[in-house]
Amino acid sequence: MFKDYPLIKETKKALTQFYPHIPKGAIKALKKVLSSRWIGQGPLVDKLEVIFSKKFTNNLPVLAVGSGTDALHLAYILSGLKKNDEIICPVFTCTATNIPLLYIGAKIKFADVDPATFNIDIESVKKLITKKTKAIVFVNYGGLPCNLSELNNIAKKNKLILVQDAAQSLGATYKNKPISSYADFTIFSFQAIKQITSGDGGILVFKNKSLLQKARRIRWFGIDRKAKQGGTWENDIKEVGYKYQMTDIGAAILLESIKEFSKIKKHRASIYYAYKKILAKNKKIKVIDSANIKGHAHWLFTILVDKKDYLQKHLRKKQIETNQIHFRNDRYSIFKKFVKNKIFKNMDSVEKKYLVLPIHTKMKINDAIFIAQQINKIIPFK
Repeated sequence: MFKDYPLIKETKKALTQFYPHIPKGAIKALKKVLSSRWIGQGPLVDKLEVIFSKKFTNNLPVLAVGSGTDALHLAYILSGLKKNDEIICPVFTCTATNIPLLYIGAKIKFADVDPATFNIDIESVKKLITKKTKAIVFVNYGGLPCNLSELNNIAKKNKLILVQDAAQSLGATYKNKPISSYADFTIFSFQAIKQITSGDGGILVFKNKSLLQKARRIRWFGIDRKAKQGGTWENDIKEVGYKYQMTDIGAAILLESIKEFSKIKKHRASIYYAYKKILAKNKKIKVIDSANIKGHAHWLFTILVDKKDYLQKHLRKKQIETNQIHFRNDRYSIFKKFVKNKIFKNMDSVEKKYLVLPIHTKMKINDAIFIAQQINKIIPFK
């Protein structure tokens, strides 16, 4: 699709798919960091972890890392997942959800997509569980939480680990509680186009507090940094570690972004519901959402339409950038051995129909109204 619809040039009239949110205090905060002793992992990373935990996770242990993918890999390691363990994963997601399982050598069992929400299909998950299943990995697509109660029931019944890829759902809630309350491990992403960003970065959240020290060690080569900096390190590494740390440069931007998060969340929600109010009138278009699950984080606004390519082409003529942001993972060669003779009926039914509309803080509410009105002109419902 990108060959047919390359990124549009940034002009005053262009409505781009994404635009990074840079907080007002970022430059001042960065100047302070760049004139300090710490630009790598330092005291601001520690500060970010404390503030993030309090604001988004109800004080669960958190670990700031270099990317959401880093966080996922660490979650899989801390879960004790090993080579040939069977892991149930969504077939429709960013490849970052599933690629770290290839590092471990786990056996991926793809679950179909729920065509109403684009989240993992619960019935598909149930059918995939065997005695060899060790974990369920799931994504809250576009910011809409999965049925976390049902996933918890399934996990408890079968003694499975729950890993929540919340890269798209910062600030989402489920039954008035932080979504991190419902999984053994939850990861968040601060990649460039997420709700808040540090250019790239991530957070790992886990319920088991006893894992915190191990998590800190394997984030940094297996070294106990606190002991080393205190001059008491025994100069031994007992477990394989990685270079997955966040820097104070990234933490400085995120700390400023968190100050603005309430406004960011409110603005994105306003755009989302401006789209929904207008497009819900068009019976030829289906909005990907759920009336039963609340607490949406409003990262993406996705529609289903039969004439997806036709619509995308005509929106591009209006300088409106749209695209399919994620792609079904079973089509990628790296996952080929896991999908032989596998059929994903729900994914097949929506594969060529979904389209993601622009939503970011550079947009105004009137931009969303304009885009929705253009869509109803291109795909008339009368």
